[in-house]
Amino acid sequence: MTNRPKLRHVVFFSAKDKADLPRIVEGLELLAGIPHASAFEVRQNTQNDALSSEVDVIVYAEFESTAALAAYKADPLYQASIKAVRPLRDMRIAADF
Repeated sequence: MTNRPKLRHVVFFSAKDKADLPRIVEGLELLAGIPHASAFEVRQNTQNDALSSEVDVIVYAEFESTAALAAYKADPLYQASIKAVRPLRDMRIAADF
């Protein structure tokens, strides 16, 4: 486990309307243009868990420091993504570990 990133950032989203999922993914993929993450993915949930269907889209990113995460959140693309996704999403839960 010596190659573990210092910080993992995971955000779960649910859509107000499932028809908007492609637009939500597209809006979140704007974040890939921010250079501060050492790894970055946006994925639609496969919904394979029979007990939980609340999460539609997941953002996963890795950062080498809390400063890198702060720089990521300060980037103008971060605000552009929020502007695109916030009106379409219902739930948003973020975790950093």
